[in-house]
Amino acid sequence: MITVENLTRKYGAFTAVDNVSFTARPGRVTGFLGPNGAGKSTTMRILVGLTSPTSGATTIAGRRFADLPNPAREVGVLLDASAQHAGRTGREILTLAQRTIGVPADRVEAMLDRVSLTPAESRRRVRHYSLGMRQRLGIAVALIGDPGMLILDEPANGLDPAGIRWMRDLLRDYADRGGTVLLSSHLLHEIEVIADDLVVIGNGRIVASGSKADLLAGAGTLVRTREVAALARALADAAVVATPMNGGLRADADAELVGQVALAAGVPLLELRAADGAGLEEMFLQLTAETQRDQSPTLNGAAA
Repeated sequence: MITVENLTRKYGAFTAVDNVSFTARPGRVTGFLGPNGAGKSTTMRILVGLTSPTSGATTIAGRRFADLPNPAREVGVLLDASAQHAGRTGREILTLAQRTIGVPADRVEAMLDRVSLTPAESRRRVRHYSLGMRQRLGIAVALIGDPGMLILDEPANGLDPAGIRWMRDLLRDYADRGGTVLLSSHLLHEIEVIADDLVVIGNGRIVASGSKADLLAGAGTLVRTREVAALARALADAAVVATPMNGGLRADADAELVGQVALAAGVPLLELRAADGAGLEEMFLQLTAETQRDQSPTLNGAAA
């Protein structure tokens, strides 16, 4: 279990992390979301002892990272895939990790196979790796100690669609076998697919946390029509809250009720479905609206 309790980190007058608390539990993938500069990376650096907190505490399996006798056997960490030694080969980097933490030598080959780095690629110097290959090598290093927990910051960066699917399946299997995964990513769809729990941070503060099912329960219904204004009026008359989204409306009601309102109003529909596919993005933008650097006119209008 990974625990963050009342964590605060200040840099002079600036507060990067402000009284943050959450837990990542075994057998579950916890998605850690927030805009750029929200405090995700600072929190993760504190978790693994790279940054000291101003106040509060973080624990991994009940102990501070610095107190773990052999940290890599407890928790696998990938914060920056580009931080690997560019002059060494992938195999050399894994071999150094294997010898440092004292696991059997055959773990090197097993990890190369697990992350699908070929023998030829493993002998290539890391400076010649693509970002996606560095991500795979970083995952291999994180897993080589057979830890019970993973802390990963943007592990899908640089991966193609097949690589993203591979990453998703690997982490899902890891959690299903009892592992704890804390995963930061800007790929909201991937988080929505894989995560069991969500922690959303903005301006250094937690703005929402809980199970994905609970947080997205109010995602509502997505409806599209060429007569958006007429449908919006009909939904308002039926006391259904609707907001513009992706060229249509997201209604805070189930699809059956929205369909009945549209039929009664004589409004033909082009699409009517549960908004679960857009639920996490919509929730994320609403919860972090005050911290977003880029806002479209539609979002600003919807927030007014």
